[in-house]
Amino acid sequence: MTEGQIQDAIRLVLNHPDGVWWRNNCGVAERGGHKIRFGVGNPGGADLIGVFRGRFVAVEVKTPIGRQTPEQRQFQQLVERKGGVYVVLRSADDARAWLAELERMFPESA
Repeated sequence: MTEGQIQDAIRLVLNHPDGVWWRNNCGVAERGGHKIRFGVGNPGGADLIGVFRGRFVAVEVKTPIGRQTPEQRQFQQLVERKGGVYVVLRSADDARAWLAELERMFPESA
């Protein structure tokens, strides 16, 4: 499975009424001789960013053998230092387990 296929499967699993997720495309474009960086946390921003029950969350999608870049690890440290949740997911099964963990970590308010 490609990283893109894994991400599509993960996005389906993360469809939850208490969460919202956005694809975070990061990169550089050239326009009129100027380089323009785009994406949250560029470089190193997570593939998916969002909010789950009021908490900022960031999801890096990797294949089973994929590794984070130094910039991605730096983005992870920033998110965690600021109280957000960061995770590396490699499959839809990983996403199901992580979503269950999020539900336990941040129970619905009464």
